[in-house]
Amino acid sequence: MKALRKFIDKQKPHFDLGGKFQKLKSAFDAVETLFYVPDKVTKTGSHIRDAVDMKRTMIVVFIALIPALLFGMWNIGYQHFLSHGEQPDQWTMFFYGFLEMLPIIIVSYGVGLGLEIVFAQIRNHEVNEGFFVSGLLIPMIVPPETPLWQIAIAVAFAVIFGKEVFGGTGMNIVNPALTARAFLFFAYPSDMSGEKVWISGLPDILPDTFSGATPLGNALVGNFDQMPTTYEMFIGIIPGSIGETSVLMILIGAIILLATGVANWRIMFSVFAGGYIMGLLFNLWGLNEYMQMDALNHLLLGGFAFGAVFMATDPVTGTQTKKGMYIYGFLIGIIAVLIRVFNPAYPEGMMLAILLMNVFAPLIDHYIIESNISKRLKRMKIAIKI
Repeated sequence: MKALRKFIDKQKPHFDLGGKFQKLKSAFDAVETLFYVPDKVTKTGSHIRDAVDMKRTMIVVFIALIPALLFGMWNIGYQHFLSHGEQPDQWTMFFYGFLEMLPIIIVSYGVGLGLEIVFAQIRNHEVNEGFFVSGLLIPMIVPPETPLWQIAIAVAFAVIFGKEVFGGTGMNIVNPALTARAFLFFAYPSDMSGEKVWISGLPDILPDTFSGATPLGNALVGNFDQMPTTYEMFIGIIPGSIGETSVLMILIGAIILLATGVANWRIMFSVFAGGYIMGLLFNLWGLNEYMQMDALNHLLLGGFAFGAVFMATDPVTGTQTKKGMYIYGFLIGIIAVLIRVFNPAYPEGMMLAILLMNVFAPLIDHYIIESNISKRLKRMKIAIKI
């Protein structure tokens, strides 16, 4: 590591102001901070110093995503070979999924980090670590058959209109990864829905024992006899977005986030509680097929669990007050199931629910704070009278 440190220090003058590569300073700083803690120190003013900086936080989130990512790669291969009526060994299935997933990740990071570096250089800022996670989240929430050029356009849209127009990392009001997903969903609906997009390399003629439809697609038309078992939905051996199928792997990621203090349990708990309660209410009503679906299945299907763990808990776009976190999460769960049930054209209601509540998160915090101020003023007036 000393040799690497010496090499980086030797190259640094070429990227500083006046150097021949000064236009690439932001890119060089991004590479340096990937390996080492920045050598800059604060010389004026009072600041809170903590060992947990943004880079370490993003690394923890990245690690928490790995279980769902690895399973998603395996599931791509599993669904592919299942659709062909084949049963190869586990490593063959994983390697197939790895090769299918790798180009999507490369395009996501290539386009996203490229734009981040350009904007950082224009503003003379450092490259923030925020896209380190967003660049992986975006590939994990899209179907495996999504064209690479659409991924590139969606990532560019998310970085420019979801982040940079608001000032960059930490200033955005909506989740960038979900912004990319929403862009794809509304701009290219035929490539983001239907049976063919969820299975990589789907053959023209399917075996009689295989259906390319997702469980949500089967529930939409009332084909409950073709629904997978609760065990299959929990493990994740079902068609779906790359990283969203396995609730088990997502919960492992949730444990990592909660154990390290990176995510807040209040939001996670409230999202699941809101979705489950809404599902129970619809079970009592039972007006259409979706209302008859078991309330627990709403939590296991689609991107509900993934959204609750990795999207709703985004500290930038979520609420900051403790009471606000309960309200914010509970409403996300309720709205996700509401959209899924009342508007079957958008079965993936979790995406729209989180984006909607991202917009209202500051308002929720505002009223919570105003309520606290009002209560304190009343206590103060009572104390003065006494």
